[in-house]
Amino acid sequence: MAAEIPFNAPDQAAPNGHLTAGASTEAGDPGYSELNACWIQLPLSPVSVSATPPGKETKSSAAYEGICESKLRSGENCPRRRPVANGQPRRSPRTVANISAPSSENKRPIVVADQPYPVRVNAGSVSKKPKNVSSTSSLKKLEDVNGSSFFVGDPVPAEEAMHRWPHHYALHGAKRNRWNSSGIFDDEDEIILNVKCHYLQANVAGFVFDLGDCAHVKGENGKSDYVGRIIELFETTEGQYYFTIQWFFRADDTVMKDQAGWHDKKRLFYSNLRNDNPLDCIVSKVRVVQVSPSLELKSRSTPLYYFYYDMEYSVEYSTFQTIESGEKSDFSSNCSGADPSDSMLMKPPKKPTFDICKFRKSELALLDLYSGCGGMSTGLCLGAKAAGINLVTKWSIDLNKAACESLKLNHPEVQVRNEKVDDFLELLKEWSKLCSKYVSSASESHKVSPRSSKLEPPKLKTCNDRSPKEYEVLHIEDICFGDPDNSGKHGLKFKVRWKGYDPSADTWEPLENLSNCEDRIRDFVRKGFLLKLLPLPGDVDVICGGPPCQGISGYNRFRNTDAPLDDERNQQIVVFMDTVQYLKPKYVLMENVVDILRFAKGTLGRYALSRLIEMRYQARLGIMAASCYGVPQFRMRVFLWGCHPDEKLPQFPLPNHDAILKGSTPVEFERNLVGYDEGQPRILEKALVLEDLLSDLPLVTNTEDREQMPYSMDPQTDFQRYIRRPMFEDSGSATIPNPILYDHRPLPLGEDDYLRVLQIPRRKGANFRDLPGVIVGADNRVTLDPSMERKLLPSGRPLVPNYAINLWNGKSFRSFARLWWDEVVSTVLTVPDSHCQAVLHPEQDRVLTIRETARLQGFPDYYRFCGTVRERYRQIGNAVAVPVSRALGYTLGLAWMKQCGDGPLVTLPSKFAYSRTAEDHSSSSSGVQE
Repeated sequence: MAAEIPFNAPDQAAPNGHLTAGASTEAGDPGYSELNACWIQLPLSPVSVSATPPGKETKSSAAYEGICESKLRSGENCPRRRPVANGQPRRSPRTVANISAPSSENKRPIVVADQPYPVRVNAGSVSKKPKNVSSTSSLKKLEDVNGSSFFVGDPVPAEEAMHRWPHHYALHGAKRNRWNSSGIFDDEDEIILNVKCHYLQANVAGFVFDLGDCAHVKGENGKSDYVGRIIELFETTEGQYYFTIQWFFRADDTVMKDQAGWHDKKRLFYSNLRNDNPLDCIVSKVRVVQVSPSLELKSRSTPLYYFYYDMEYSVEYSTFQTIESGEKSDFSSNCSGADPSDSMLMKPPKKPTFDICKFRKSELALLDLYSGCGGMSTGLCLGAKAAGINLVTKWSIDLNKAACESLKLNHPEVQVRNEKVDDFLELLKEWSKLCSKYVSSASESHKVSPRSSKLEPPKLKTCNDRSPKEYEVLHIEDICFGDPDNSGKHGLKFKVRWKGYDPSADTWEPLENLSNCEDRIRDFVRKGFLLKLLPLPGDVDVICGGPPCQGISGYNRFRNTDAPLDDERNQQIVVFMDTVQYLKPKYVLMENVVDILRFAKGTLGRYALSRLIEMRYQARLGIMAASCYGVPQFRMRVFLWGCHPDEKLPQFPLPNHDAILKGSTPVEFERNLVGYDEGQPRILEKALVLEDLLSDLPLVTNTEDREQMPYSMDPQTDFQRYIRRPMFEDSGSATIPNPILYDHRPLPLGEDDYLRVLQIPRRKGANFRDLPGVIVGADNRVTLDPSMERKLLPSGRPLVPNYAINLWNGKSFRSFARLWWDEVVSTVLTVPDSHCQAVLHPEQDRVLTIRETARLQGFPDYYRFCGTVRERYRQIGNAVAVPVSRALGYTLGLAWMKQCGDGPLVTLPSKFAYSRTAEDHSSSSSGVQE
């Protein structure tokens, strides 16, 4: 089945170039020193060259969200087309000549015939000798273009040059838009092909440059110079001098943009992007060194007078990746000019002679922040298991009590904490102090005193005898940071069990009230340390979570578009990254709605990515649609991988299901949509529709309230067989499967709504427009039939409510709309509201049940939910689709075992959607996409 995807027009075909340099050559700026000042303050020729500015982004939402239609296969990515902004291609860093009018100050006036002002020297095609212009004029023009620059030494022999740089000699006299099959040349440049010869050295303003040297290249007027490595020096057949530059990116030149303001100004990012430029664009030499990647690397550890890099940047999936040892070794040696004894420089390690996978940890510990009912962590653990890795959720945090109860019910082994993540982070810091105080060689050997700890009577509880005697602390039950007893005092507190009292008399006491109970505190901390009650830095291998960003919701009319991070409702994304920074896990996976890349020019998404990069984590950002991984629900979400610099960066799993997709991606992040390129071969399972999900479930009514019931028939489809698998198949336990169906009950419709639903036909496309008294105009807008008296319900309210007629100015089809067997659901929300959503069962007069909604999210039928009916719907609607997180868990397992490639995508094994263990599918190595 072909997938129809309304994509937004792409914003860029190559990185956004070196647009706003982060390091300046002006005195007083962070990267300035007397030494590099003497390198860069050189006289320039009268030809002023600078980088082409990018197309300015329009503030019009229509332009920003421009949509191009593409009929592709399941999750197929939009064709790599040239990005357009304001009608002009957005270009990566390269140079143009800004030709000023002749003046008395210009010793060599510029003569350019038949060229508009200003002239693009680096347009890919060589300036031809203009007609009716004397050779003297032509020579003068050549002098102005080349300026005071010239090549040094003899040309490289022709045979050697053609061997080393064949791309510049193939098809002489023609133009080609690609560097080579790898496409590392800027898509918008035309490679110069009328090359006469190559050289190994050049003299620019009195300084000699060798191949491999790094240089400052003239930037835009008023902007800092660019930085790159010279990889070719050549002369054209018309005598013009050019060089090929391999660019570095500053942090704010990358996708991070203005969210990179706090980054080290000396830090650069290696890239494969290359351009041909006039030789006179070179300003000066500059030192750039490669340093070993480390979370502990500080800017002060690098000398002030040169740049450094430790990662490679690619616009594809906004990837920041550690450069493999030795991969760019020639670059470091030729470009840095650094002291080889410098301990920061990359020193390629010796290749191990053993299988590194055999020495990896057998179990990885996971912390689930904003866990909800556990959809994300459940899927990650199942996927890692399919890859042969034992990923175990050790801790989960969520503010919703019912969601915490659901997670604990399904995962009793997890330390589930019902609290704010802000408070949890403060608790971790206090816990670290307590462990430092009580868990040491001395305290480990210390014998706990048998004497009882004494305390003043608890203020919040009364004892039976009401005597003024002291009360005895039996032991400490728990610890938190906050105000669990609503005392008005926020801080570190201990839950105390009193001797002679049952748990109902437990109280939360601040540390100062336990001054005479140090033995009890020591016992609690030592026991908690051994049991890993709370994680310390280094204890967590994986952190996952979806921090809520309610301040960007489209339902919020008071959104802060100018500074979304100042909105308290968006602060949890900051807290999430603060927790990552404190615990320093090996892997991070953040999930969120696509609006974090759309709202306020993607500020929140760029911020999250920037925080990881600033912490020296590798990172990769992708947009995934749930329907591509085995559920009949579209649900597009953003996923951000973070990875310790010493680990392999996980890839994104390519779709394994054909699907019907209807959605859009933010214009600048079109390249982040996880899918196949046009024409790329793929083997996909058939698209799932509602019939695959619903056909085996018993018939229930609008008032069904049973917590559990038996199935009415055997599973009919592969999806149903997989979703009905017993828990022991996932957990590995020997529990006898119990074929009981849980939570198959709907949110009851109100009396009026139920009467309306009874009149909605049981056919495809039926909705409130089928009710009597509604007419549809030529513009597809609904109105009430003026020739009919408005029909009323027994309550006196109209059969056709005003909100249904007015929704979307009368053009909505969603009010009281039936789903159909061959359709998919757009996105499962937190409330099944028939007033504005298509949530009615195809042939039953009710909304989809809790279980049907859970299946849309990929939860196994054994997964149970706690709380009221509304609370259960909310938990499911807020969850990550389990098949998506499972696919990501599988790629995480491959990365941990170092069995993944360096590319951003990987093909899942055949039949992965319905496999249970690593043995169920073929080896993953054949699926790696480089």
